[in-house]
Amino acid sequence: MQHLDEATRTELEAAAFRRLLRHLDEHKEVQNIDLMILADFCRNCLSKWLVAAAEERGAELDYDGAREYVYGMPYPEWKAKYQQEATPEQQAALETRQQAKQKNEQKADEA
Repeated sequence: MQHLDEATRTELEAAAFRRLLRHLDEHKEVQNIDLMILADFCRNCLSKWLVAAAEERGAELDYDGAREYVYGMPYPEWKAKYQQEATPEQQAALETRQQAKQKNEQKADEA
């Protein structure tokens, strides 16, 4: 993609992001905790990244507005309709993931 001009690259990145949001919307059975376990990000992370990107550019976007964009509806509504209670296995897997991440960060700091 380095051969593309910045505007085209930005358009492609934006299109891919919108496709990711559609894909997540089409697969509401994929829970945020599953995303966190497997990829260390979730829908809430995407919302926070949007807010940070807006702040970097001097644009106003609050977290609730970003979450509504990412979830396709107000977060409390999405949570009531689609979020399932995390299983003990999911909670244990997330804890293991977070501990491994902390160890890796400590090693990087020591290097």
